[in-house]
Amino acid sequence: MKDINLFLKEFNIKTNNKEIYEMAFTHSSFNSDANTHHHDYERLEFIGDSVLGFVVASLIYKYHPEMEEGDMTKAKSTLVQSKSLAKLARQFGFNEYIRAGHSLTIEEAKKNNNILEDIFEAVVGAMYEDQGIEFCIDFLTKVFLDEVINYTQEDFKDYKSMLQEAMQAEYRSSVTYKTIDTMGPPHDRTFKVEVSFNGVVLGFGIGKSKKEAEQKAAQDALSKKAV
Repeated sequence: MKDINLFLKEFNIKTNNKEIYEMAFTHSSFNSDANTHHHDYERLEFIGDSVLGFVVASLIYKYHPEMEEGDMTKAKSTLVQSKSLAKLARQFGFNEYIRAGHSLTIEEAKKNNNILEDIFEAVVGAMYEDQGIEFCIDFLTKVFLDEVINYTQEDFKDYKSMLQEAMQAEYRSSVTYKTIDTMGPPHDRTFKVEVSFNGVVLGFGIGKSKKEAEQKAAQDALSKKAV
């Protein structure tokens, strides 16, 4: 585990409250070993989630005047989804500062996308509480600006909804999703899902979450023109 001073130096943060950044990297399992309570990232994650959503929504509003409200909502959701935040946490080396208890090894935590997502949001929360909103706006704009500007409507497609609408228009009935395989250790699962209609398999999808696998299965069905 790296010293928190390295993190502060890398992000040019001058603070009198190093503890809040240590908390941002601390998993709740640490509490049982240290005999502490709420000395972890969960409350900071709550703040960071709101700050992150606000800044990304503001960027989308500014750079995509052609979007309606529904498209902007989908865009924000896509940009801040778990996989993206976990990737960013690794990119910035946040996984090197994680503190956890004996019930969760550091290596397990580093591989867990959900934990890394929470830590990214918690770090934003710590920045907000310690440095203020302008600091967060500057940091998150640098992180998300290019992705926001380069997003197209293709990125917002909800393949499950598209497949459902196509099937109901033709048959007035629904498709069914089923997880047919789960691979990998508990902290790093991969799911394989099939989508079917009246017992006929229309497509398959693989993803790090059931939702991602279902979207890919629906996309697979649509690409085959199964409907």
